[in-house]
Amino acid sequence: MAAEHPEAAKRLSLVAENVGSHLPEVSRDIGEYLIAEIPELRGDATVIKILHASVAENVATLLHVFENDIPLERIEGPAAALEYARRLAQRGIPFPAMVRAYRLGHWRLLRWCLDELDRQDADCELSAATSQRMLQVSFGYIDRVTEHAIVVYGQERDHWLLSRTAARAARVRDILAENHVDLARAEPALGYRLRQHHLGLVAWSPTLNGGGEGLARIHRIIDEIAAKLPCAAGPLFVPRDAALSWVWLPLGSHDDVPWKELTNVLERSDPSIYMCAGGVGYGIEGFRSTHRQALRAQQLAEAARPAPRFTDFPTVAPIALMAGNIEDIRAWVWGVLGPLAIDDENSARLRETALIFLDSGCSYTATAGAQILHKNTVQYRIRKAEEIMRHPVQKGHIDLEVALRAVQYLGSTLLRTSPE
Repeated sequence: MAAEHPEAAKRLSLVAENVGSHLPEVSRDIGEYLIAEIPELRGDATVIKILHASVAENVATLLHVFENDIPLERIEGPAAALEYARRLAQRGIPFPAMVRAYRLGHWRLLRWCLDELDRQDADCELSAATSQRMLQVSFGYIDRVTEHAIVVYGQERDHWLLSRTAARAARVRDILAENHVDLARAEPALGYRLRQHHLGLVAWSPTLNGGGEGLARIHRIIDEIAAKLPCAAGPLFVPRDAALSWVWLPLGSHDDVPWKELTNVLERSDPSIYMCAGGVGYGIEGFRSTHRQALRAQQLAEAARPAPRFTDFPTVAPIALMAGNIEDIRAWVWGVLGPLAIDDENSARLRETALIFLDSGCSYTATAGAQILHKNTVQYRIRKAEEIMRHPVQKGHIDLEVALRAVQYLGSTLLRTSPE
């Protein structure tokens, strides 16, 4: 890496001093630019006031760093910037809006500084070195400050959600316990309409441990899913602890779910978040049943090895209803599959082909097409599976299909490591 120009720090200090002499104008320009570019920041006078204070403090601090060559490790997030993060979290303003404000504000300030550097008419070598230093220091500053703001936002969002939903959670517990429910009073207290279709979700992360993570991460994903689905209003979000939430999505008059849209959001999101869904239910009974189904699906997902990111009850209903006692279902699967219940690649291939064969009405041609195999390969695999199990695939095919699906969902949890 080339040595830094000896005059670059001094020239950057001069740039900062000159830009700082117009601090109110610069801060106002950046604040107005952010409000114009980010719709989520508009409409709340308190948020706008704190935004301007945050911008002013950040601009003044970064210019101070430029001017006095202050090491970034000595810099903490400005107080107004951290308070701004708290207010955004309290008002439910999306996390990406805050991060985008830092990016755009950074760019706007750089334009002021680069324009000032141009006015100084330095030689090309010094100008380039000063620009490089400006970019390096400013990106380091923004990275450091946004990290502080992200932590504060997450902590405040967790605290706000937990305190705000305490009464709501009590109402939900009463409904789920099938206590007498006065809908006319319960709906306003929940901020959620019970006389409609619902989709119950359970979302959690085995790795969440507080420290600014927690519920905010789960809540962001739920909001994205709600935006993709035909939701009639905002979701009902009930935190159970810092790592687990119960959710109901209000579908209004819709009684179907675009599952692909839901899973696409989850697949693009934080990989530490897992989710299960019930089937769609209507009214207060549907509110209860879709939640119970989501819990059943969660029980299945947590028993599976490896654990799936998403499990929906309608797909796994027979297995989920059976999976209350893993020891019993394991013994039953071993009895149905026999030596085909071995946890190795060869047995896995034979089980996959056998399940597709049963799904296709025992058609070798259709199975070959589904697996992109030659028909003779399918015939060989079915024959091999029958030899291992010591009975035809079509004999007792209902039990065999359920056993194969149980292994498909629960994986190695139900398999043997070696023949007995």
